[in-house]
Amino acid sequence: MTSQLEKNTVPAQNQIPDKEFVTFIGSEDAKLRIAFVGNSITRHEIAPHLGWMQNCGMAASTPDKDYVHLIYHNLREKFNSVSACICNAAEWEWNYMDGSTVYHYFEAVKKFQPHILVMRLVENCKAKTFDAPVFGVEYEKFIEYLKNEETQVIVSTAFWHHPGDETICQVAKEQGYPCVCLGDLGELDEMKAIGKFEHSGVALHPGDLGMQTIADRIMKEIEKLVL
Repeated sequence: MTSQLEKNTVPAQNQIPDKEFVTFIGSEDAKLRIAFVGNSITRHEIAPHLGWMQNCGMAASTPDKDYVHLIYHNLREKFNSVSACICNAAEWEWNYMDGSTVYHYFEAVKKFQPHILVMRLVENCKAKTFDAPVFGVEYEKFIEYLKNEETQVIVSTAFWHHPGDETICQVAKEQGYPCVCLGDLGELDEMKAIGKFEHSGVALHPGDLGMQTIADRIMKEIEKLVL
């Protein structure tokens, strides 16, 4: 049986054009800085060939309904002064075995000096050739590169069950990071954008309900850190 992960036919490459992987929202001098590091679920540029015409997390119906913006606006209601760094790190995912070679693309995240770092990626690491020991080492190294001494880290498993989920959970346990499990959502059609897009891979991504649920689960862990 084909897994939900294998059904995702959205290419890992060229999700963001011209290596512009990092964007920002909110004021530069905000009291709370949060960075979201992910893949197409975090931010995918407009891609007419996929029938995707938004610049936000795939496959929310509008930017304000992707998990990043939902969390951002939730935090603004509580803290008013908030800024967010939004990073598509698919380039790291498919180069994870030698991850440090692409760190320079994500230097802006490091310079942002986030108070909270949300690591929501792994789906684009090839499942059939997945090397768990190497991934674990490189995943930790990537987090260390992106964070500073005061950064609080939250990690998540894949939206579609992935061989890397177990490794991510193990890293979280060893480092004391909260780990948000999401794999059950990828098994539920109501959490996806099925029927909203002709491209099957896009439609497999979280729709508005899926994005809201992802945001709710991550927000619970954020609240434990900042409230």
